[in-house]
Amino acid sequence: MWKSLAGLLVFVTPVLAQEHATAYEALRVIARESGRNALHHVVSITGVEGDPQPKRWNIVLESPDAREGVREVEVHDGRIASEGVPHGSVVGSAEGATIDTTRLNLDSSGAYALASHTAQTSHTKFATVDYTLRTDERGEPLWIITLVNKSSRPVGTIYIGATRGTVKRTQGMFAGTTMDDVETEYDAQEGGIVTGIEARIKRAFHRTQEETRGVFERVKHSFSDFINRE
Repeated sequence: MWKSLAGLLVFVTPVLAQEHATAYEALRVIARESGRNALHHVVSITGVEGDPQPKRWNIVLESPDAREGVREVEVHDGRIASEGVPHGSVVGSAEGATIDTTRLNLDSSGAYALASHTAQTSHTKFATVDYTLRTDERGEPLWIITLVNKSSRPVGTIYIGATRGTVKRTQGMFAGTTMDDVETEYDAQEGGIVTGIEARIKRAFHRTQEETRGVFERVKHSFSDFINRE
């Protein structure tokens, strides 16, 4: 069964679908072992080769005492497996940008469901997904989901707002259409500025964006509610 179909099962049978921890569960490990205050210093969360969830989550935390001003914690099997200097550059909209976890309404399992639906409607087949949660240029939490095929090559990237579940833009899918393009297409319909092919691509993106709103309503999950259940 293609991953695009499997993704639709995430919000129907979440217990059966998840073999590894979600991003929320990894953050709960951080809160348990480093204290709740650490949740106010999360810069980014990444995981690779998700099937649908990754085996490990790497969480970059703001840390003034660290040499680089940040430290990276790896969460694996329900515990902190390692801790140290981040590998490579720190993802984020700006240096020191931290995620407001109270604005998170989309766990990685929900992000997978939305990404899978988008992949299905754009006829994009994939094997695994890479996850990044960070802030956008406005400081809003943003999921960046990269779809990877069986040859370990990226076949598309989807940008999803982690507060409202909006598919903001794509790369390698729908010809990279964004919501700005959709608005432009509506404005240009009477004037005939866009070509028929462009219009079809943009309408497909817009239809998918509308459909994912329904998916989001089924998978949305407040992180505040999640962490306060304990």
